[in-house]
Amino acid sequence: MPTNKQRREAAQRHLQRQLERRAEQAQKRRRNLGITLAAVAAVVVVGVALLIVGALSSDDDDAPEASASTCTYSPRDAAANPNLTEVELPSDDQPTSGTQTVTMTTGVGDIGLELDRGAAPCAAGALVHLAEQGFFDGTGCHRLTDSPGLQVLQCGDPSGTGRGGAAFEYPTAATGSETYPRGTIAMANSGQGFDASQFFLVYGDSLEGNPNYTVVGTIDEAGLAVLDAIAAAGIEGGASDGAPAEPVTIESMTVAG
Repeated sequence: MPTNKQRREAAQRHLQRQLERRAEQAQKRRRNLGITLAAVAAVVVVGVALLIVGALSSDDDDAPEASASTCTYSPRDAAANPNLTEVELPSDDQPTSGTQTVTMTTGVGDIGLELDRGAAPCAAGALVHLAEQGFFDGTGCHRLTDSPGLQVLQCGDPSGTGRGGAAFEYPTAATGSETYPRGTIAMANSGQGFDASQFFLVYGDSLEGNPNYTVVGTIDEAGLAVLDAIAAAGIEGGASDGAPAEPVTIESMTVAG
């Protein structure tokens, strides 16, 4: 019978394959679009959309099973770092399979998140717990990047400084084989080898050769369109890394079911 670690590693491999397929499908869509535009004067191409529809679904929509992972959520010293926010610790027992849908409502639009409890049970459990506690409500996404190799929106720090977050941490689930294509949700490190509440949403392929961040799930297509709009508005001062030019506030994080 496989152990929790073996099941988690298998789930991580499955999630990575899913992310890689999404990246390949996006490339195929761009290639097909170019071919179609070149040929449109000569012939009306029928059925091109069939090549790109239906490939983003996952077979991991099962509800979390009863088996649980023993996570280790350790408190952090808010007195030593005033940017931290005190919050109740999540339960150490977290489901180890299935996915959890979370809707991140912002002033720009809704971003649908699918958290993979099998691939990253402790990170997914932390985000679900914090969402249910209202931890993210009314907080801003403090960082937007738009440079080759790093195109992300970073959220999850109520202090807005990038040095804060929830006053607990837990070991990262990064294995060293992670990739971060468009549509990835990953955890920002709270320290060497630890995650907390900060996460980033990848709107352009990022962090090639830097597999140090826990991959916790995927972003839906409507959410990616919202991220594209946020990125198009730019970064304060015309920089490539900084606060979004148009502030992005998380109005609520709603856990389905």
